[in-house]
Amino acid sequence: MIEVNQLVKRFGLKVVLRGADFNVRPGEFVALLGPNGAGKTTFLRILASLSRPSMGEVKVAGHRLPGEAAQVRAKLGVVSHLPLLYPDLTAEENLEFYARMYGISNFHLRVTEVLELIGLERRRKDLVRTFSRGMQQRLAIGRAVIHDPEVMLFDEPYTGLDQDASAMLDDVLRSVAAQGRTVVMTSHDLARAEDLATRFDILSRGVIAASATKKDLKRTNLLAFYKQALVD
Repeated sequence: MIEVNQLVKRFGLKVVLRGADFNVRPGEFVALLGPNGAGKTTFLRILASLSRPSMGEVKVAGHRLPGEAAQVRAKLGVVSHLPLLYPDLTAEENLEFYARMYGISNFHLRVTEVLELIGLERRRKDLVRTFSRGMQQRLAIGRAVIHDPEVMLFDEPYTGLDQDASAMLDDVLRSVAAQGRTVVMTSHDLARAEDLATRFDILSRGVIAASATKKDLKRTNLLAFYKQALVD
C-alpha cells in the first residue's frame, strides 16, 4: 500500500532524510516514532504529496509521487494537529463541503454516517468555533475519512488534547483502523502508540533505524525497543 525506497529530502544544505526505506501492507497501523527533528513530519508530508522528495521512489495506493499526486490525494486522508476546518460553519456543513469537493453523489447519507462514526451526530448543527479542541480533532478525522480513503496519515493528532479528549480520539482511531484502512501515525506518546498500532518504526538520523510488530514486542516493551533503536 505504501512503498518508499531510498528516500532523500534536503532543505538547502541540510539533509533531513538520508535514504529511508519504508513499506506498509494494506490494513497495517504503523506508528512512526522518533525524537524531535528526526524528520517524521517531513516524511508524512512527502507521503501526503505536500512536499517533493529530493531523491528516491515513493508509491502510495498504487500511484507514484510526485507525478501522480492527484490520484494519491483521492485515496488519502490526512489529519494533523491543525484541524483544517471552517469555524463559522457547522459540523454538518464542513463535512458537506468536503464531500462535495470529493464528488460524493449521495453526500447527505455519507455525512450522517461519518458524524455517527466520530460521535458528533448530536452536534451536527453546531458551529465548529463552539467545539472543544478534542471535538474539533474528531471532526477533522471525519473530514479526512469522508471520501472513504484507503490510506490515512496522522501527524501528532493528540497535540494539545487533554486526557478526556485523547481517550475519545483513541476510540475514533480504533474505529477507523477497524474498517481495514492502512494507517500511519507519528506520535511522541509511546504508551498510546503501543496500544493502538500493529507495527512500530523508529526514524533516526534520517533513516528507519528499527522496525517491530506488536508480536515482536511480547518479550520487551516499546520504550525499551525505542531506546535501543536510538542507541544502535
